[in-house]
Amino acid sequence: MDETEGWRHMKFAPRDGTRILVTVRASEQGAADVDVAHWARADQFGAEGWRSADSHPGQIIGYAEPELRCWMPLPRAGAAARPTPWEEGEELFGSGI
Repeated sequence: MDETEGWRHMKFAPRDGTRILVTVRASEQGAADVDVAHWARADQFGAEGWRSADSHPGQIIGYAEPELRCWMPLPRAGAAARPTPWEEGEELFGSGI
């Protein structure tokens, strides 16, 4: 994965099991947040889809596609502070003008 910084659209997220940072949309349960997730293939413990890195057999934390806003590669150890979640109104791919 390249080392460029910034949030990227989820349609470009790796679906090979690589752990990445994701922005989880705000909902009635709470504000937007950042989590570590990976794409998991269907297995005896759950369906194919995005799973939190905190998941383990018998207690899968899964995300539906619409829950995840954008992603970025995991930063290297000691590189920077934890990124803030992407917020509505911020530019994601440039201004488009």
